Amino acid sequence: MKNFAVFFNPNYINNNKVFDLLKKLHNTKELNLFKFKEQNGFIPGFITEMKINTKLDYVLSFGGDGTFLRAVHYSLKLQTPLLGVNLGKLGFLADSSLNELEKSIDDLINNKFKIQERLLLNVVVKRRNKVVLTDIALNDAVIYKGQTPRLFEIKFISNQRFVVDTRCDGIIVATPTGSTAYSLSAGGPLLSPVMDAIIVAPLNPHILSVRPMVFPAQDKMVFLIQDSHEQGVLQLDGRNAIELDRGDEIIVTKANRKVKVIKLTNKTFYQILRKKFHMGRK
Repeated sequence: MKNFAVFFNPNYINNNKVFDLLKKLHNTKELNLFKFKEQNGFIPGFITEMKINTKLDYVLSFGGDGTFLRAVHYSLKLQTPLLGVNLGKLGFLADSSLNELEKSIDDLINNKFKIQERLLLNVVVKRRNKVVLTDIALNDAVIYKGQTPRLFEIKFISNQRFVVDTRCDGIIVATPTGSTAYSLSAGGPLLSPVMDAIIVAPLNPHILSVRPMVFPAQDKMVFLIQDSHEQGVLQLDGRNAIELDRGDEIIVTKANRKVKVIKLTNKTFYQILRKKFHMGRK
């Protein structure tokens, strides 16, 4: 008997359709379903609330890429592999869909899957030499100027080597997983998700020669907020993490752990690119 934890996007309008399918699978398959305490209010009672000593085999994320990114924190805390079930539009991080759910459950029960370990960013914010934030991100860390129309001035140092001073709207620091997200919109390159590298992509730099760059994942990257007329913001995987002030130091390194993502299909990264992004179509 396998134990599955489920994590939902509460705003998905067809959650009841998902619940009905899960109830059917719960009654016909060898599986136990558990929900997180934070989502107890809207998930039906046939899914049991998880206890401290509950041992899980898998975490299932139901929603889009944003839901998957939120579920990553539960997956890491529980040291449990994560499968995305796409209910959204793009669903680049998901390897299953509602139509494929029954087969996906069967594959998980019968151990017919692979684990892909994804690089995480460790992000530290220092203010007047005091650490005010420590967190992680799977997709990206975005240093953004906030509501002001004026540009940020940011100094970028990698492994104690000066890289560039730039005036811009902000900077995206992305993992290979995040290379298909915000970084791509800023002109960043596409990277295979299993690469050991980090992208640094400026947002609307005043000097056009400041371009996205790829660095070894082992580098320690430091971003200094040198000039800001109003508070900026640091976003981690799309969520506001902390407001930023002049003089703040944002330190980004490769985390010492990785998230385990379940791969059920034999589709390559490049097949997914062609399908999701319509790449190479005439």
